[in-house]
Amino acid sequence: MKILLLDIESSPNVAHVWGLWQQNVGINQLMESSYVLCWAAKWLGEDEIIFDSVHQSKPKKMLKGIYDLLNAADAVIHYNGTKFDIPTLNKEFLLHHYSPPSPYKQIDLLRVARSQFRFPSNKLDYVAQRLGLGKKQEHEGHDLWVKCMNGDKDAWQRMETYNIQDVVLLESLYCRLLPWIKSHPNSNLFADSAVCPTCAGTRLQKRGNAVSSTGTYQRYQCRDCGSWSQGTKSIKPSVEVKGLS
Repeated sequence: MKILLLDIESSPNVAHVWGLWQQNVGINQLMESSYVLCWAAKWLGEDEIIFDSVHQSKPKKMLKGIYDLLNAADAVIHYNGTKFDIPTLNKEFLLHHYSPPSPYKQIDLLRVARSQFRFPSNKLDYVAQRLGLGKKQEHEGHDLWVKCMNGDKDAWQRMETYNIQDVVLLESLYCRLLPWIKSHPNSNLFADSAVCPTCAGTRLQKRGNAVSSTGTYQRYQCRDCGSWSQGTKSIKPSVEVKGLS
């Protein structure tokens, strides 16, 4: 299974406003809408991190790079990408007359953090630091985006470092959260023999039985990633009791 790690950075919307608090911005006040500034991506387990931006390439060429990667991916790992990165990229693909990329599964680590744990903050930087995985690259804040939009070469170097570091953190966090990801794509669909459904590891240990309404199944724990799974063939069918439901 080919798994892609992805992070994008986008420009802010630019608008004319008369105040700073609770502004209702009309369409005619919008001077420039947000667009993808850059992206960084890597294949899980590989060393190379790919980066491109509107500073290095024309927008359509920049988008073609990430479009091709998405076309080749079976699954994509991101952080809040379900609501932000992927819809933002899809909007750009539509505007530049690309058809939808081939279907892929999404693994949103923000959703995993929110559903499985109770951290004081679910921001990537906080969760990564709390788990001892490192931290996001520091920068000057909003001014960095403004400088990049104005073509500042030094700012673009900092943006590239920042974007790439997010992907590095993303991979480390994915490996740490792996056994907690409940809806992970099944690796057995891409393997020739039975493997851990989560990490494709082969060191599966029998750990009791899983009982459901359809029967009893052998339960396994992966000794590589720690995730739990169960066999697909019932070792003890459920007993039907007449008159009960």
